[in-house]
Amino acid sequence: MHNNLFTTTILILFFFSNYSAAHDGIGCGRWKPMLNITNPWVVDIGKFAVHEHNKQDHASIKFVKLLKGEQVEAIGTFYNLTIKTTNGSVDTTCWTLVCDDPFVQVRRLVLFKWF
Repeated sequence: MHNNLFTTTILILFFFSNYSAAHDGIGCGRWKPMLNITNPWVVDIGKFAVHEHNKQDHASIKFVKLLKGEQVEAIGTFYNLTIKTTNGSVDTTCWTLVCDDPFVQVRRLVLFKWF
Protein backbone atom coordinates (compact mmCIF):
# COMPACT_ATOMS: atom_id res chain seq x y z
CA MET A 1 0.00 0.00 0.00
CA HIS A 2 2.69 2.50 1.02
CA ASN A 3 4.80 1.56 -2.01
CA ASN A 4 1.91 2.28 -4.40
CA LEU A 5 1.16 5.57 -2.65
CA PHE A 6 4.81 6.54 -2.80
CA THR A 7 5.05 5.66 -6.52
CA THR A 8 1.92 7.70 -7.19
CA THR A 9 3.43 10.61 -5.27
CA ILE A 10 6.59 10.49 -7.40
CA LEU A 11 4.55 10.41 -10.62
CA ILE A 12 2.46 13.37 -9.50
CA LEU A 13 5.61 15.26 -8.53
CA PHE A 14 7.18 14.82 -11.95
CA PHE A 15 3.89 15.62 -13.71
CA PHE A 16 3.69 18.96 -11.91
CA SER A 17 7.39 19.61 -12.50
CA ASN A 18 6.90 19.13 -16.25
CA TYR A 19 3.65 21.10 -16.21
CA SER A 20 5.27 24.04 -14.45
CA ALA A 21 8.27 24.04 -16.80
CA ALA A 22 5.96 24.04 -19.81
CA HIS A 23 3.97 26.97 -18.41
CA ASP A 24 6.82 29.33 -17.47
CA GLY A 25 6.97 28.01 -13.92
CA ILE A 26 3.35 28.82 -13.10
CA GLY A 27 1.68 26.20 -10.92
CA CYS A 28 2.78 23.91 -8.13
CA GLY A 29 5.65 21.46 -8.30
CA ARG A 30 8.39 23.87 -9.33
CA TRP A 31 11.94 23.07 -8.18
CA LYS A 32 13.38 26.01 -6.24
CA PRO A 33 17.06 26.45 -5.38
CA MET A 34 17.96 26.28 -1.71
CA LEU A 35 19.79 29.55 -1.14
CA ASN A 36 21.24 28.73 2.29
CA ILE A 37 22.70 25.23 2.12
CA THR A 38 24.53 25.81 5.43
CA ASN A 39 21.19 26.07 7.27
CA PRO A 40 21.20 23.37 10.01
CA TRP A 41 17.81 22.04 8.81
CA VAL A 42 19.14 21.51 5.27
CA VAL A 43 22.45 20.04 6.51
CA ASP A 44 20.45 17.59 8.64
CA ILE A 45 18.61 16.38 5.53
CA GLY A 46 21.97 15.79 3.80
CA LYS A 47 23.33 13.91 6.82
CA PHE A 48 20.13 11.84 6.89
CA ALA A 49 20.66 10.85 3.23
CA VAL A 50 24.22 9.67 3.92
CA HIS A 51 23.17 7.83 7.09
CA GLU A 52 20.32 6.03 5.30
CA HIS A 53 22.60 5.10 2.39
CA ASN A 54 25.09 3.63 4.87
CA LYS A 55 22.32 1.57 6.51
CA GLN A 56 20.91 0.31 3.21
CA ASP A 57 24.24 -0.52 1.52
CA HIS A 58 26.26 -1.42 4.63
CA ALA A 59 28.65 1.39 3.71
CA SER A 60 30.68 3.74 5.89
CA ILE A 61 30.91 7.00 3.97
CA LYS A 62 30.93 10.26 5.89
CA PHE A 63 29.06 13.47 5.17
CA VAL A 64 31.42 16.40 4.43
CA LYS A 65 29.17 19.21 3.18
CA LEU A 66 26.31 20.15 0.90
CA LEU A 67 27.33 21.48 -2.50
CA LYS A 68 23.91 22.31 -3.96
CA GLY A 69 20.25 21.88 -3.14
CA GLU A 70 16.77 22.29 -4.58
CA GLN A 71 13.34 21.60 -3.14
CA VAL A 72 9.84 21.17 -4.47
CA GLU A 73 6.49 21.07 -2.69
CA ALA A 74 4.09 18.42 -3.92
CA ILE A 75 2.57 15.79 -1.67
CA GLY A 76 5.28 16.38 0.88
CA THR A 77 8.57 18.14 0.26
CA PHE A 78 11.26 16.66 -1.97
CA TYR A 79 14.90 17.69 -1.57
CA ASN A 80 17.35 17.26 -4.45
CA LEU A 81 20.82 17.50 -2.88
CA THR A 82 24.37 17.28 -4.18
CA ILE A 83 26.60 16.16 -1.31
CA LYS A 84 30.35 15.90 -0.85
CA THR A 85 31.25 12.74 1.07
CA THR A 86 34.42 10.94 2.06
CA ASN A 87 35.38 7.31 2.49
CA GLY A 88 38.67 7.51 4.32
CA SER A 89 41.00 9.52 2.11
CA VAL A 90 38.79 9.43 -1.00
CA ASP A 91 36.37 12.34 -1.53
CA THR A 92 33.27 11.61 -3.60
CA THR A 93 30.22 13.50 -4.77
CA CYS A 94 26.73 12.06 -4.72
CA TRP A 95 23.25 13.11 -5.75
CA THR A 96 20.32 12.35 -3.49
CA LEU A 97 16.57 12.73 -3.44
CA VAL A 98 14.91 12.84 -0.02
CA CYS A 99 11.18 13.09 0.71
CA ASP A 100 9.60 14.53 3.85
CA ASP A 101 6.06 13.14 4.08
CA PRO A 102 3.99 15.34 6.43
CA PHE A 103 1.02 12.97 6.46
CA VAL A 104 2.87 10.12 8.17
CA GLN A 105 5.74 12.28 9.49
CA VAL A 106 8.42 10.18 7.81
CA ARG A 107 11.57 11.18 5.96
CA ARG A 108 12.61 8.79 3.16
CA LEU A 109 15.71 8.41 1.05
CA VAL A 110 14.33 8.00 -2.46
CA LEU A 111 17.54 7.99 -4.49
CA PHE A 112 21.30 7.96 -3.87
CA LYS A 113 23.63 8.08 -6.88
CA TRP A 114 27.37 8.64 -7.30
CA PHE A 115 28.78 11.12 -9.80
